[in-house]
Parts: sequence; structure tokens; C-alpha cells
Amino acid sequence: MKIDINEIMSIIPHRYPFLLIDRVTSITLNESIVGIKNVTINEPQFTGHFPERPVMPGVLIIEAMAQLAAVLVAKSMDSTKGKEVFFMSIEEAKFRKIVEPGDTIVMYASILQNRGPVWKFKARSEVDGKIAAETLFTAMVKDKSNQ
Repeated sequence: MKIDINEIMSIIPHRYPFLLIDRVTSITLNESIVGIKNVTINEPQFTGHFPERPVMPGVLIIEAMAQLAAVLVAKSMDSTKGKEVFFMSIEEAKFRKIVEPGDTIVMYASILQNRGPVWKFKARSEVDGKIAAETLFTAMVKDKSNQ
């Protein structure tokens, strides 16, 4: 199953400049998801990170993987309308390759555990078949009314 940008925007609340996934290329509900992020020089982070050598910030790569995982959660739950998904922890984050404008990041996320509203994931990002970043993270799905 492929998911285009219009459907992604109907699933998660992120918008430019913070929507960091462009397409889902594959999804297995309650299991795993694969998506892409096309990195372009027009993105606002490159005006300051770094003007002489534009590099995609590692925290944004992790955020992109988390957004991809949020799509997996929403599709696996059949909907997250009226809900919000928040980070609880980021563990074992490693950055192995510089990501720069012109690169296509292929991201993979899989569910390691789900207990009620808490979801744990393993994720990695690749550029040209080489690992750029990898991490474990935990997120919680909450009702919007529970502030």
C-alpha cells in the first residue's frame, strides 16, 4: 500500500516547514512502514545549518522517522482522529552518514512493542543504501482533551 502526501496530511497534523515525509512506499499494519523524504536546498534549516555546507540536522531525521511511525500507528489503529502522538523517549540514536540537499532518505520503522497507548519503535534512515541514522524511540497516543 502506498500513501501519497495528501493522505499523509490527512493522517498527521504536521505541515510545512515541519512535515518531513513525502511518501509512504510500503506499510504492513501493526508491523512496519517504509517511506521517503526528499531533501532539498529550499528547506529553511539550510539557511543556518550550515550556510557554507548544508547538512540535514540529525534531530530532523529522527523527527522524520517519528512522523513515519505516527502514520503507521494511525493506520494500524484505523484512525487517530481526536488524538495526538508525542515522543516519550529517544534511545541509542546514531548518525552514520551526512545527509545533504539532493539526497533521498529512505526510512524504515517497525513496531517493537505496543502496550495500550504506548508504542516502541526501531527505525533507520538510509541514503543510497547506506545507513544515515538509526534509533529506538517510544511514543504515546493521547486524547486531545487530556492535556
